[in-house]
Amino acid sequence: MDIGITVGDDLDRLAASSDRFDFCELGLGEPTLVPEDADPDRVADALCGRDLCVHLPYSQRLASYAPEINDAIVAYQRRLLDGAGDLGASKAVLHATSADRDDVEFREVAADQLRRVADAGRDAGVEVVVENVGHQHEGLQLSVLAEIAEDADVPICFDVGHAYMEGGNKAIERFLRRHGDRVSHLHCHDVRRRGDTHLPVGAGEVDYGLVETHLPEFDGTVALEVFTDDETLLLDSAERVATRLGAEF
Repeated sequence: MDIGITVGDDLDRLAASSDRFDFCELGLGEPTLVPEDADPDRVADALCGRDLCVHLPYSQRLASYAPEINDAIVAYQRRLLDGAGDLGASKAVLHATSADRDDVEFREVAADQLRRVADAGRDAGVEVVVENVGHQHEGLQLSVLAEIAEDADVPICFDVGHAYMEGGNKAIERFLRRHGDRVSHLHCHDVRRRGDTHLPVGAGEVDYGLVETHLPEFDGTVALEVFTDDETLLLDSAERVATRLGAEF
């Protein structure tokens, strides 16, 4: 198991992050860090030997009702994934969003879109992992995400805090019990129901014992998505997650 850290789209933050992390997850895409403008040598220097994962654009929908727009979405994600592959990225995180998450028939379109983007990732040598964002207005619910990920045969980036925001600790337990074998990548942070998110692990209400119970031999990647530059808090969060998952950090 490898433990890394998310750094947004900031190459300076990437360079300044602790070398104790195995990898860094870098935000890629318009309007900030465009692949064509990302100097591979600068990225490599900032990584200092660590591995690279990327996060595809947060606000880009996965699926729309217009076939022409869906084709353009796939073409855009393909360009980003080609750029991520050129930078040496191993994984790319994709938000599971849709024009209408409650339209049951439309879920087939979302699954097809996910399959097409994942195929683009394979062509670029990058594993696409689809992330749960069901707590957001356009985010597919956890149950729907599991369904389309299985249909498209795509691994999941399970964001523990997002799952808590969607349905509390019961949602975390239910999803991991049923679909933990499809999780390849974790986003770990803490949350409070009043709306505080991306807190250091241990500062909120997430029961990480559930992750320990249902992912006892997890051998994927774990990215801390804690919104702070305080290295002490970041390293403490990493230690807490590693302890839960039976790993060393």
